[in-house]
Amino acid sequence: MDITSTTEGATTTIELDGWLDTSTAPELAEAIGQLDDSCERLVLDFAKLQYISSAGLRVLVSAHKKMNGELMIKSVSPDVMTVLHMAGFDKRLNIS
Repeated sequence: MDITSTTEGATTTIELDGWLDTSTAPELAEAIGQLDDSCERLVLDFAKLQYISSAGLRVLVSAHKKMNGELMIKSVSPDVMTVLHMAGFDKRLNIS
């Protein structure tokens, strides 16, 4: 998986390309863990994310807690949205 991070003001956007699974979830967790306190809003861009496993879902829960709810997920493919919906994340997270 490729991870690209950009920051504009207090918003950091992380773009994911590939699969977010057991082997790649630690990479995303590390990228999120490295955000400094000036980051007030995190946007995860899933436009190129092809797959998400339960390990990826756990990273999303951790990110949501770290950002005190200021987490947005955008550009979700239908396949990934199905997983988020089945896990109930569409009711708890800001997904557009």
